[in-house]
Amino acid sequence: LLFPNVTFMQHSCNIHFFLARCGTIIFMNSKRVHALYYIALIAGLAVLFYLGSLTLFILVYVGVFIFVSARVLQSTGRLRHKLQMMIVFLFCLVLQIVVCVMIDTDSVDTGFEAPLRKAIATLIVLLPILVSRYVLIGRHADLYLPSISEVGIISFAELRANGKMIRRAVLTAKDTMPNLSPVNFAKVIKDFMRHDLFNYINEGYLTPLYFEHARATLTDPYLYIIISNTGTPAAEILQVITQKQFNHASLSFDAELETTLSYNGGANLYPPGLNLELVETLAGKPGASILVYRLPCTCGQKATILDHIEKINAEGSAYNLIGLMTNRSYKPNMMFCSQFVWKMLEIAGLQYFTAPSGVIKPIDLIEKDYLRKLEFAYELKLDEPPEPGQAQQAISAGGDPIRQ
Repeated sequence: LLFPNVTFMQHSCNIHFFLARCGTIIFMNSKRVHALYYIALIAGLAVLFYLGSLTLFILVYVGVFIFVSARVLQSTGRLRHKLQMMIVFLFCLVLQIVVCVMIDTDSVDTGFEAPLRKAIATLIVLLPILVSRYVLIGRHADLYLPSISEVGIISFAELRANGKMIRRAVLTAKDTMPNLSPVNFAKVIKDFMRHDLFNYINEGYLTPLYFEHARATLTDPYLYIIISNTGTPAAEILQVITQKQFNHASLSFDAELETTLSYNGGANLYPPGLNLELVETLAGKPGASILVYRLPCTCGQKATILDHIEKINAEGSAYNLIGLMTNRSYKPNMMFCSQFVWKMLEIAGLQYFTAPSGVIKPIDLIEKDYLRKLEFAYELKLDEPPEPGQAQQAISAGGDPIRQ
């Protein structure tokens, strides 16, 4: 139309040449395209961080959920796998909204906390995108059809050779799927709402009677470390993630565990943080058990730990949810269970291996005791309440189930 003297064939050739040229330019500048993509992403996150409010954050979360869900629905895969991914994305959305509401992005704080709250709310926007990318690149779901070369990689001989591994993986999956039930996730999310990521919410819940009872045990030449398999929803999910049976650690000043305490959720009675633990409260379900180890110490070392616990009780505490992901504590008295146990040992000079307290898992307290400083005391099944004197009888029996 613009050049009436040029034939249709010439127009066609020019168009094909133009498209080919554009394709070559785009291919040659793919790195620039990726760079522009990341620049746009960072700029979008910066704008969200600057303008973000609770309403805006939730709208963005919902928008990202719709985007990744539409992408999955358009992929070539089985409907069952698509629905599984949709459930995962929905869980990400719920988690994002819960975290955003909990950290209170509309807070009027003028200190360091306000930008940190908004930074967390901004960064978790990427959560479903990272999950989708993990599936796409790692091919951990059948949402993407394998290539012809991938089909021919595994032979029947290799399948037979790896038969035991495959059967073991299938059995493990069957055992762990109940732990990842919607009921467990719902209970964990409900409990999550009781926590505070930035402030102490547990103060003075250890009574003077507890400290009086604990000081009466200072003549006992041992400090007792307890690791447990409580069977609670959070413990079951952690068991899937860590592939470890025991996922909670506690500290006690006596063999009968009457002075046991740790950082926990408060059993829905007290705020999450430093709380007294009763043996009965560790029984999350039938079959739960605890292992008790004892560490030789002096009266002065036990007194040092008890004095510090009294200080934490007076200043306040909170469970260190951020530390579970970052290995750091926002405030000194924010800890998780094994972090608390190890920090108390460090304060008294009783540590028996070298590691920062923020990376210690409950089972590490036992498995990393390479110098055998710990002595196995007893294992206690929580199906039945302990009887008086049962601890001393069990200590004499011996039999460490982990370090056999």
